Amino acid sequence: MSTTPLSVYAEHRVALLTQHGKEGVIAPVFDRVLGSRIERVTGYDTDLLGTFTRDIPRSGTQLEAARRKARLGMQLSGLSLGMASEGSFGLDPFAGIFPWNVEFLIFLDDERGLEVAGVAEGAANFSHLLTNDWVTVETFARQAGFPVHHLVMRPDSENDPRIRKGITTWTALETEYATALAASTSQQVFVETDVRAHANPTRMNNIRLAAEDLVKKLTSLCPACSTPGFWIVERVNGLPCEACGAPTRETRAEIFGCLKCMHRETRTLTGRQYADPGRCNDCNP
Repeated sequence: MSTTPLSVYAEHRVALLTQHGKEGVIAPVFDRVLGSRIERVTGYDTDLLGTFTRDIPRSGTQLEAARRKARLGMQLSGLSLGMASEGSFGLDPFAGIFPWNVEFLIFLDDERGLEVAGVAEGAANFSHLLTNDWVTVETFARQAGFPVHHLVMRPDSENDPRIRKGITTWTALETEYATALAASTSQQVFVETDVRAHANPTRMNNIRLAAEDLVKKLTSLCPACSTPGFWIVERVNGLPCEACGAPTRETRAEIFGCLKCMHRETRTLTGRQYADPGRCNDCNP
């Protein structure tokens, strides 16, 4: 097992409540960077906290749901360290056209009284189709990366309670389509990508990236008190314009802060000295 000199969590056990195989991408990251042992916790149906297929709505925010799952895992395992992830899906923040996935991975440390979150976001494999044509379903499935990415099917509409999840073979897909079509009053079948983590490799990769983000924060120790999670709390704008030298909306420095002693440290960005004139209010009002 490899650890880093900065890891205060080497050999520590961390509870992870999941029933969708997330330990497969989280545990290797924590082992490699922190030397921590992720322990999968069972005994609670996490779907009771909300499902992406809308049959059980999620209560609270994405972060609150992750926190609730982490706390349940700690209670079930008796461990003082726990973590859980929660995802959300919507449209991309740039054009507002493409499906987008945001993943939160929360880490709770009761010994130190800490809560640290890792975040990753990116393009999602999450789409849907309403049709009464099998050839159209086949085309949709191929475009969705089926059967590596699983599918979900219902009669009539996206909210019909007669849902079949985890369709993983072409034979099952054809059978479920015929069953849903026969049960439909509108002669329509609703098909969508299954975005549960174990059923959607694209989402699982974003969970891995959230784990990478989280361990970066946990290995960043406060210079004043050595508490993990010393990370960016504020960004300072004002990077000078390359054309006129005026301050722009671009970040010139980042302020790091401690979660315990409130120590602050301003770090000037060294990657570039000037901002593009397109980001300058004077050159491009």
